Amino acid sequence: MQTSSAAIRIGDETRAALEAGRPVLALESTILTHGLPSPRNLEVGLASEAQVRDLGVTPVTIGVVDGVAVVGLSSEEIERLCTAQDVVKASVRDLPIARAKRLHAGTTVAATAWLAHRAGIRVMSTGGLGGVHRGASETFDESADLGTLATTPITLVSAGVKSILDIGATLERLETLNIPVVGYRTEQYPAFYVADSGFPLDYRIESPADAAALARARDELGLASAVLVANPVDEAKQLDPEFHDRVLAEAIAAASEAGITGHDTTPFLLDYVQRATGGQSLEVNLEVYRGNVALGAEIARAVAG
Repeated sequence: MQTSSAAIRIGDETRAALEAGRPVLALESTILTHGLPSPRNLEVGLASEAQVRDLGVTPVTIGVVDGVAVVGLSSEEIERLCTAQDVVKASVRDLPIARAKRLHAGTTVAATAWLAHRAGIRVMSTGGLGGVHRGASETFDESADLGTLATTPITLVSAGVKSILDIGATLERLETLNIPVVGYRTEQYPAFYVADSGFPLDYRIESPADAAALARARDELGLASAVLVANPVDEAKQLDPEFHDRVLAEAIAAASEAGITGHDTTPFLLDYVQRATGGQSLEVNLEVYRGNVALGAEIARAVAG
């Protein structure tokens, strides 16, 4: 386990759980700082930690407070990140900048996974991964999540990538980067808001024990990549696929017409989808997250056992 330093602080509860060999689950904070409106973000942050504790696992929400990367935020620190007006979004490359400028930051999948691994945490849950953006063949717009996960041996539960991204290209990049991807009780890669993206997966697992065995096999081989567990949202709670496809097409057309490009594209598309679905996409987002947190906690128990 990485010891605390001036730049990275491990919370007392997290440290005690790791030293005792108890199961722990890492949770990212950008869903709270940049993915949900206030006060819903704070409600979700605290409820997610309670959900994990109810399953017999120690929750470890990760973020940056006053330039210090905190692995295991206190409830007060979670509230601070959820309510402060000057919180930035930090991937791995942004951590030294946040450190030098003493910023508050929500950590992305990449930064959360990197910090969790530094602390000795082996399992993490998120909503959706970053991936390859549409038009990336010209813009080279690809999330830093992918490169970081190629060198960070953690087991990560997500509902795939958001459907606003180029899912086919993302799966190709994951293959190129030697990152194993398995479906949880499915052979179809999920697309966050919907259970089936239309892209098949080569492998599936049936239980948390299978995920733990896969992580052990990765470690025995000396490989450094994450293991990605793709956990689809319940079909009964997904966005209607036809409605989803129509709204997404409209969002992409609106972005093109407005000349939206680069890092402004994702927030534009997500905001458009949320407004066009009358808030349904936000509720699906939360359903996705709750499901991934629950599965991540079960995998953490299997890994620790």
